[in-house]
Amino acid sequence: MKIILFGATGDAGSAALRAAVARGHQVTAVSRQPQALAGLSPLVTPQPLDLMADPQAAAETARGHDLAISALRPPAGREADLVPLTRAALDAARLAGIPVLVTGGAATLKLADGSGHTVLSAPGFLPESVRPIAEACAAQDALLEAETETEWTCLRPPALLTEGPQTGRYRFGTDTLVTDADGASQISFADFGAALLDLAEHPRGSRQRLTVAWGAPAPALAAG
Repeated sequence: MKIILFGATGDAGSAALRAAVARGHQVTAVSRQPQALAGLSPLVTPQPLDLMADPQAAAETARGHDLAISALRPPAGREADLVPLTRAALDAARLAGIPVLVTGGAATLKLADGSGHTVLSAPGFLPESVRPIAEACAAQDALLEAETETEWTCLRPPALLTEGPQTGRYRFGTDTLVTDADGASQISFADFGAALLDLAEHPRGSRQRLTVAWGAPAPALAAG
């Protein structure tokens, strides 16, 4: 498979890139810092590109690929850029005539306690420091909900996305946080990247928002 990956040097993007290379896929790795991608693998072609500054170039670069993955995340203080960044990735995929996998956020996922609250609406659930990106992710969800021209799938992380091993012990869900037997909702970047590639290789239909998390207690946390 030939994949174009937007945001290839971020946490989720780097994990998706490693998973794609491990499975033998060719990846055009788009980043504003392509030097960070040099020498990774013969399967990786670094591509310098500012998606919002040159959307037409993004569409031209995406042509000839089988799939786009958007793992874009703006830096702190520029959370509002998430929606236009996602819009640019959707447009690039649409103009190239390919589907796109979008990494979302957990903001609009319902809590597993049956309260009806979401991660964003539940009192005291989110630290104030992460509320700006959570609100941006909710706006990203609204953008996807209204998008009817691009063939997209969105994968949302659980409550905690962290460093850790690749275990393969994750399971998918839809609109509610996936939790393990201890009630924790978490996954490593490595497993999140692997889950993205699962969806790339085995699509579950277009215009769906999914989530994924470990289905068993985190081994790294259990060991500590």
